[in-house]
Amino acid sequence: MASFHHKYTKDPPIGQPNFRTLPAVVIGGPPHSGKSVLAYSLTLALRQRETPHYLLRAYPPDYEGDWFLAAEPETVRHLRCKGTQSEAWLPLLQRDIAARRLPLLVDVGGLPTPEQEALLTACTHGILLTPDPASHAEWAARFAQHGLPLLADLRSDLHGVNALTAQAPVLQGTLAGLERGAQAQGAAFTALVERLAQLFTTATPGLVRQHLAAAPAELAVDLAALARQLGQDPHQWLPEALPAVLDYLPEQVPLALYGRGPNWLYAAIAAYTWPAPCYLFDVRLGWIETPRLSWGTPTPPTPLQVTLQHAPTCAQLDFRLPDTYLDLAEAPHLRLPPVPAPGLLLNGKLPHWLWAALARHYQPSQWLAVAHPPLAGAVIVRSHTASQPVGSAVPLLSAL
Repeated sequence: MASFHHKYTKDPPIGQPNFRTLPAVVIGGPPHSGKSVLAYSLTLALRQRETPHYLLRAYPPDYEGDWFLAAEPETVRHLRCKGTQSEAWLPLLQRDIAARRLPLLVDVGGLPTPEQEALLTACTHGILLTPDPASHAEWAARFAQHGLPLLADLRSDLHGVNALTAQAPVLQGTLAGLERGAQAQGAAFTALVERLAQLFTTATPGLVRQHLAAAPAELAVDLAALARQLGQDPHQWLPEALPAVLDYLPEQVPLALYGRGPNWLYAAIAAYTWPAPCYLFDVRLGWIETPRLSWGTPTPPTPLQVTLQHAPTCAQLDFRLPDTYLDLAEAPHLRLPPVPAPGLLLNGKLPHWLWAALARHYQPSQWLAVAHPPLAGAVIVRSHTASQPVGSAVPLLSAL
């Protein structure tokens, strides 16, 4: 098999790391201080270095992902949905942070409630990003209360000048221009990337190899290696690469998917393996099998709300998570409506495991597409008609 397929063996056993020892670094500061821009800039820089980590947005978690800063503003306005009906997600997220499978960057938002501050107890380090002495004192006290040593103490100045003023014991400086659409830069940012890369790399020797060795399928697909094999940038998957991906992988064979990739990539491969099992690595949960969903009519208080739009040649299902966090344990209780339309578009902000499950659930449709906000449309992930080829983009009905 090709090099990105990793043979799974049970002998000799591979030791599992103590996940609680993996770093979880909180970025703290008041609203509008540029935390989301800094977090996004850091994760992009760490990916370029191939430093194992994951960026977790937890205010509360709403599956915004990178598209929140990469998509067009109108698309973001339409899809972004803040607020929850309860804080039932808090103990689940705290559990997931504590059981992390990779080092984390954690953005807890600018106004955490006392209950939300409990997330900090599962973290290990802090980065301060504040624009004024009052907010600095507030967040420094918050980190001290939870015993989080500082990696960096940075001043956010929208119209200021980037500067690095100290490197030890705590990195200090100014980050300027942290507004949506921009990326952090300057000497202080570069030094922070270096410090995080060293911290995360030191904590994760052989971790990716251990994850792949523990895959529950004989064939584990490292998506970064697959991208390089196909001449793609592993940091920026393009939908037009999808036909080559499916040509390269074995059809209807159990696969385990590992690594960073867009929702349409996970959905397409999950549908391609059907009816064989498909597994994916979730940084919060470890290896999980794509769950089987059931037909039916969703009824309150369902954790996954569904609405249906019709058009002459297709239909669109819009999904919403009222509490913005869907636990995998809820999957057996989900009910999805049948849609008798030639084509089907799936739209919403969902975890990758659910995109994969939906792609397998709606196999009967002639073609299936999943929303991809950076395109302000959807990517066709499975098709039985030449007029709608896999990898092509189609508009969402709500955008017409």
